[in-house]
Amino acid sequence: MHVDPDPDPDPDTLIALGDRHYLPVYRQRRLVLDRGRGARVWDTEGREYIDFSAGIAVCGLGHGDPDLIAALVEQAGRLWHTSNVFHSEPPLRLAQELVEASRFARRVFLCSSGAEANEAAIKLVRKWAAAQGREPARRTIVTFRGSFHGRTLATVTATAQPKYQAGYEPLPGGFRYVDFNAIDQLEAAMADGDVAAVMLEPVQGEGGVMPAAPGFMQAVRALCDRHGALLVLDEIQSGMGRTGALFAHWHDGVVPDVVTLAKALGGGFPIGAMLAGPKVADAMQFGDHGSTFGGNPLAAAVARVALRKLSSEAVLANVVRQEAALRAGIEAINAEYGLFSQVRGRGLMLGAVLKPGFAGRAGEILDLAAGCGLLLLQAGPDVLRFVPALTIDDDEVAGGLACLRKALAGFVR
Repeated sequence: MHVDPDPDPDPDTLIALGDRHYLPVYRQRRLVLDRGRGARVWDTEGREYIDFSAGIAVCGLGHGDPDLIAALVEQAGRLWHTSNVFHSEPPLRLAQELVEASRFARRVFLCSSGAEANEAAIKLVRKWAAAQGREPARRTIVTFRGSFHGRTLATVTATAQPKYQAGYEPLPGGFRYVDFNAIDQLEAAMADGDVAAVMLEPVQGEGGVMPAAPGFMQAVRALCDRHGALLVLDEIQSGMGRTGALFAHWHDGVVPDVVTLAKALGGGFPIGAMLAGPKVADAMQFGDHGSTFGGNPLAAAVARVALRKLSSEAVLANVVRQEAALRAGIEAINAEYGLFSQVRGRGLMLGAVLKPGFAGRAGEILDLAAGCGLLLLQAGPDVLRFVPALTIDDDEVAGGLACLRKALAGFVR
């Protein structure tokens, strides 16, 4: 049965449906996106936007990538879903390719989202610690203030930001928080020998696009080795080429025990993955964990193509080149209007930090930017977040910066 599109795509009518029927947990821009190509999208009224948000760093290959579409259509004509009671080829191939691409992993758990991947990592840490003979009180996981690891009850507890946890108490136990980039605090937190793992993002996303300081990741690895703890890296936003390397931790020369992935891994199709290194690869056995949709053939077929393209020299070189262009453009605009105290981040994961006099007003700028034809994100109330498609071209970067300049001119007026 073919379902015809709604004959009345009036945005006010459509948005009213959301106002009436959605659980009101989002505050969306008052526009309805309809189609996209590359780093450009159009709404239902035909207005064009440069997209510097990429679905929150998800559409790494931009909108409408023909190779992703071809993989999805081909697989859709073969097999949609089997569950993990049976094998299908795409997830088997994807698991092999992720292991080979990672340079450290031995096994993979496939799921449907970043929160699921981090939930699996938390469970893997606890299962590994139990197998080591550690009683529950010695299975603590240390995370960092400003982190974001997901919205499930365990991952929101790992997320060391009270604003995401408020109202969901009692939270699960077994987590401890320290300041990001504060190695002395981490050393003190591990002194009692009850820490089973340290979990961190190489670049904190929701926490303000804050990168690990030089040498910090190596120091964390050394502390984990000294105290018999695992190093778990959340690369859900920073991975898949976002920083100019396939994995952000490659810049720091560390070897993790666990890595979690999602977002750009599917190029917009929901998929997540947990990669397990030799120390923990066999810690979970039959029946210890599972996912109905994990390893879905459609998702895996798309992810195989995304992984191959995001690993390419051409895409990674473009990230480096466009980072330089984007930084230079933001700095030039800042020289004109003086709004930002710094621009930080890595690759095409950048944050422009508002000066104290403009603190708390990032949301206003996002509204103005959308009105000027630019889709932008924030990372907290004080930081503009730039995470465009990794394939964004020169004209799209220049066009987006022109829109940003116009929006900021309106903001200072």
